This record gives sequence, C-alpha cells and structure tokens, in this order.
Amino acid sequence: MDFRVDRLSRSRLLPNPEEGVRALVERAPKAEAWLDSVTAKLRPTLNLLYAFRRRIATGAIAVFSIWFFVHVMFGANGMIVYRQKKAEYQNLRKEIGGLQQENQRFTQQIDGLENDPKAIEKEAREQLHYVRPGEVIYVAPPPLPPRSNTDSKSAKK
Repeated sequence: MDFRVDRLSRSRLLPNPEEGVRALVERAPKAEAWLDSVTAKLRPTLNLLYAFRRRIATGAIAVFSIWFFVHVMFGANGMIVYRQKKAEYQNLRKEIGGLQQENQRFTQQIDGLENDPKAIEKEAREQLHYVRPGEVIYVAPPPLPPRSNTDSKSAKK
C-alpha cells in the first residue's frame, strides 16, 4: 500500500481577486442608482421623524415608565406580592411565638410533674379521681339539655 500524496492539481478553489474587483466596479453605478432612489423615497419620512424626534422620545419614555410601574407593582416580585409575603411572614412569626409559649408552658408542667409532689397530687386527683382515706367526692350530675319550643308544644297537646 502506497500512502504518498501526489501533487495537487492546479485548479483554483478561490476566484481571482482581479475578477472580483472588476465585477464590483461594473455593478457600482447600478447600486448607487438604487440607493439614490430608495433615499429619495424615504427622505420625506426621515424628515418627518427628525422633526418629531422629541415627541417620539417623550412617548417612548412614557410607555417605558408605564411598563416599569406595572412591572414593579404587579410583577412576580412586585409590591403586591411583597406585601402578601410580608403579611404571611408576620402571621408565621406570631404563630411561632404562640407555639414557643405553649412549649414553655408544657415544659414547666413536665418539670412540675417530675419534681413537685403537690403538682403530682393535683393531677392524680383531677384526672384519675384519686382520694385520700376518709375523703368523699361529690360529683354534680350533668346538666339536662334544654328543651326546645316544639317539644313543649307537642307535650301540651
């Protein structure tokens, strides 16, 4: 196997630079004529835009200001969302404070039940209905449910 490369052919991949310049020079008058016609057509419009440039700029700034205001107020991180998040934060802080107070109360109750004999006796009497020897517990009967007017009328008839 022979992997040697023979001489490259003399074909040119790139065009001759003189030919490109010659084509450009030949097309230049046509391009200039086209540009002149487009300029002539656009000249009144460009003059009008130039005359009203301050009004156009003022209008663009006004539109941008309105868009910016709407974005700041109602956007994903706007003022309305901010106020909602702030209110939610304050509610959560209050809830955390209440839970911490409740936790503190339960901790004190547990500490009392572990160390204070009077607290242990109180819980035993209230929840387990324990009594000392010789004591008697009086329990009031539960209140009767109130009778409605329709029951009393049907009983009279």
